[in-house]
Amino acid sequence: MQNITEIATAIVAREGGYVNDPDDPGGATKHGVTIHTMRRLGLDLTGDGQVTEADVRVLDKVQAVSIFVEHYFRRPKIDQLPVVLHASVFDMYVNAGAQAIKIMQRLLGDMRISVTVDGVIGPQTIAAATRAAEAAPEHLVDAYGIARRNYYYDLADRRANSRKYARRRDGGKGGWIVRAEEFIAPKYHLTDAQHQQRTARWD
Repeated sequence: MQNITEIATAIVAREGGYVNDPDDPGGATKHGVTIHTMRRLGLDLTGDGQVTEADVRVLDKVQAVSIFVEHYFRRPKIDQLPVVLHASVFDMYVNAGAQAIKIMQRLLGDMRISVTVDGVIGPQTIAAATRAAEAAPEHLVDAYGIARRNYYYDLADRRANSRKYARRRDGGKGGWIVRAEEFIAPKYHLTDAQHQQRTARWD
């Protein structure tokens, strides 16, 4: 089982270096840390009194790992969820914020475990997730990963500019889908044909 620093380091590796994609609402981003996050945290790394793209560019991997562990794992209380959920929910929280929690809460509801879908981890959500994990830990991890994959597809259905993250130019699985399936057992991965069928409506 990976420790939290190892999980965060793997997230940084998935996120890659500096990007500033106009189709990404996150804006300038490096190692997965957006300029909006850096402004919220007041990370003026260049010391010029403001947080700009220049600060994003000089952010290093060690700083990114520290930010993720403190502000994307401990602060939203992902550390209080069952350990089996840590890696996937943490990775999704870095990618989509509170939606990561809402996906889990909706999944728990689908499992007939009552919980409010509010994107906040409180005693009710912790208890519900613990109950689900005790009953079927492997099922819970795969089910969360599949729900996450469905979220990406649904988001791309609604937002055409995001489709390039879910489907490559050659029609194969885009980064979002590949990332979600890293946390799903191989037997539940979509085949290329299934992926193409799911995205056919985008043509």
